[in-house]
Amino acid sequence: MLTPMRVLIVGCGYVGLPLGQALAAQGHSVVGIRRSAATDPELGAAGIEPAHLDITRPDEFKKLSGPFDWVVNTVASTRGGGPDDYRQVYFDGTRNLLAWLASQPPRKFVYTSSTSVYGQNDGSLVKESSPTEPEATTAKVLLETEALLLTAARDQRFPAVILRVAGIYGPDRGHLFKQYLINEAKIPGQGLRLLNMIHRDDLVGIIIAALQNGRPGEIYNAVDNEPVAQIHFFRWLSETLGKWMPPFGPEETEADRKRGLTNKKISNRKLTMELGYRFKYPTFRQGYTAEIKHLTDDGLLDFAPEPR
Repeated sequence: MLTPMRVLIVGCGYVGLPLGQALAAQGHSVVGIRRSAATDPELGAAGIEPAHLDITRPDEFKKLSGPFDWVVNTVASTRGGGPDDYRQVYFDGTRNLLAWLASQPPRKFVYTSSTSVYGQNDGSLVKESSPTEPEATTAKVLLETEALLLTAARDQRFPAVILRVAGIYGPDRGHLFKQYLINEAKIPGQGLRLLNMIHRDDLVGIIIAALQNGRPGEIYNAVDNEPVAQIHFFRWLSETLGKWMPPFGPEETEADRKRGLTNKKISNRKLTMELGYRFKYPTFRQGYTAEIKHLTDDGLLDFAPEPR
């Protein structure tokens, strides 16, 4: 029989909200942190108790009533957030959270980092043991934040599990897909740079699997089964939707991407072997087929196939 846990979700937004809803549906007691009270009805409808505080301010944690069995940090920077914003939200926020939890450690702590900490740009296969030498300052901040947790896991037996999350897509999320639908997409260069993705629903499932089965002090790549070159991604969209391929444009530059320009194939073997997770959407094809169906059913994808 499932033992109900008291769960704290830090950053109860695009990922944290459906995560909290799923955990509440399993019988767990869930508290979700957001800075503003404006979305309290949304959290309440999902079975989540709202809490309002700014994790970049250590004195605000006194608003919370612990302890918690499980803590998940899915905090995100603002859309246009630069290095300073990243440092405040990710590094300072995590450090403050660790300090608050020192006197009441949870059974498990899951942190969602990013695969941008891998700086490889040669198309090579990347595992959790691969070098992490990113060029982008924002990715370096994420790596420093991981180091905080890994040090705590090693020196203080803090039960931290790190998920390095690939590009998230799902309802109303997916930059290239949305650009393609409004005819603003371009294929950079020859379109050979690899995309690594994860559907939001699978990320929710992976976080739950990490809470249940993740080993403290370990890192897992949260990515689906198939990296795909940009040109093949657009070709699949073109064939599926009956739209022309986007035009070719100039190669991307480092300045075009906040977390750096990389080209790599990220492996999820450790995740599937150790956590036993089975994907709802193993590749972008299944995931985007579901999103296209939802948009079509809602009347939001209404265009005639273009003549070939």
